[in-house]
Amino acid sequence: MTDQTPYWVGLSKAAGIGPARTRLLLDHFGTLEAVWHATLGDLLATGLDLKWAQSLVETRRATDLDAEMEKLQAAGVSVLTLESESYPERLREIDGAPSVLFVLGELAPSDSWAVGVVGTRRSTSYGREAAARLSAGLAEAGVTVVSGLARGIDTVAHSAAIDAGGRTIVVLGSGPDVIYPPENRGLVRRILEEGKGAVISEYPLGTEPEPMNFPPRNRIISGLSLGVLVVEAGEKSGALITVTFALEQGRDVFAVPGPITSRMSDGPNNLLKQGAKCVTSAQDILEELNMQ
Repeated sequence: MTDQTPYWVGLSKAAGIGPARTRLLLDHFGTLEAVWHATLGDLLATGLDLKWAQSLVETRRATDLDAEMEKLQAAGVSVLTLESESYPERLREIDGAPSVLFVLGELAPSDSWAVGVVGTRRSTSYGREAAARLSAGLAEAGVTVVSGLARGIDTVAHSAAIDAGGRTIVVLGSGPDVIYPPENRGLVRRILEEGKGAVISEYPLGTEPEPMNFPPRNRIISGLSLGVLVVEAGEKSGALITVTFALEQGRDVFAVPGPITSRMSDGPNNLLKQGAKCVTSAQDILEELNMQ
């Protein structure tokens, strides 16, 4: 069989063709190559809506697969698909697993021991200190810290993990070549140059960090992890979306208790009331997950 990777990459560029519709098409046609070359009528025969079938046909007309693969190679981006042996097993098992992962750096076997660390962009000094201490403790124990590179808690978690000599995985809500926020480009460069982890995205090259990209991104953070730790979060923080995904995926949820006077501790304090596991040290997480 010909290498199917270019067809997975091409399909990732088609609006509306996410994991569920990709699975529908693959089940019907057998290979992504057959999907890519299918006529509009054949696509509609699978039950695909006209809007999304037309999106795929238009993407095919506008896309040179060889050129796309050359761009990825030039950018140093590798591609993992659901058919790749090295696709992360824990992520593969979730509902709606990304069809394609674009990867900068390398995922390691040790990354199967991973914990997501998330929190608000509007972090307090207390939250930043807690995130740094806990992320460093996890990293020192050989646990990979997974987060979303956002300002605030995410940035502290990534930085603390590599400062402690550990590994971290950045999950983007943009293309792998569009580092957001831009002030974290130096952090990403350090992760890659020091071989301390990987940057991954399900979005193709050039994808801008649109607000709608971030909630789906959060399912990857929890999907890669054995559990998710919330350090600080307001009542409506995006970090709590990650918790929702974690619970759906059967992951453990941990929370750092915070001052009752701080709105940024409303999220984790409420989680603790609902049964999340209270964390005051990395050891609490290691013991709960049997990771000593």
